[in-house]
Amino acid sequence: MSNIIDGKQLSSKIEDELKQSIKGCIIRPSVAVIEIGDNPKTDMFIKLKEEACNKIGIYFRHYKFEDNTPELTIINKIKELNNDDYVNGIMVQVPIPERYNSKRILNTIINSKDIDGLTDINIGRFISGRKTIIPCAALAIMTLLEENNIDLDSKHVVLVGKGKSVGRPLLTALLNEGATVTVCHSRTENIKKYTTLGDIVISATGTRGLINENMVKDGAIVIDAGCTILDGEVLGDVEIDKVSKKASLVIPSKDGVMPVVVAMFLKNTLLCYNNKK
Repeated sequence: MSNIIDGKQLSSKIEDELKQSIKGCIIRPSVAVIEIGDNPKTDMFIKLKEEACNKIGIYFRHYKFEDNTPELTIINKIKELNNDDYVNGIMVQVPIPERYNSKRILNTIINSKDIDGLTDINIGRFISGRKTIIPCAALAIMTLLEENNIDLDSKHVVLVGKGKSVGRPLLTALLNEGATVTVCHSRTENIKKYTTLGDIVISATGTRGLINENMVKDGAIVIDAGCTILDGEVLGDVEIDKVSKKASLVIPSKDGVMPVVVAMFLKNTLLCYNNKK
């Protein structure tokens, strides 16, 4: 049996469950996704989300702004969507171009419609252990770990990447489950020194081929939460073919983590819909 986990089966299971729930909705759930600038990665994720919404019956609205659009124009659109009773969830697809104040844009979304859980208030609630919307990527990885019966209690997890949308929320989620977590990032010297100690290694940097077989110990669990697009091909942080020969279990980016992230996007949309009822 292959030790490379396919997340598409889990995502299909979740989608089927959500589709059944949506059949009972009097008003069709609706989600709005805002895209700023041209980025192959954001284009891909938005397309996947739109296809998934159409599949299970969520009305999908896509608002695309050029990267020279005034920030106030984008903020005013978010405010308009905040006040639209027929929009249940709002997401600004990250990464947001550097010329914009991403913090200000994300915090314009009202907390009850923040389906990616990235407003300061929702992140604060999550860190403090209060009930809130969990960021989609962190929720996806934790769901994959649970589905594969991976007990995090007392495990040493080495998390490579401290980004606001994946690394930092994931750190909180891992700590909440009793894991001992070491965080590496772009300024960490000799990352290998840390990754070779990890029972579980999770990479979320978007750096192609960052993690190779020499950077993990025998029997480790390796999760690739990174994504890079090169010449139309989706590539992760982990050299899957080589690492899988050494690791006990590997969850790749494209067919492992990404489909479940999209499923969590759907799940959080329905959560926002139900919370408003």
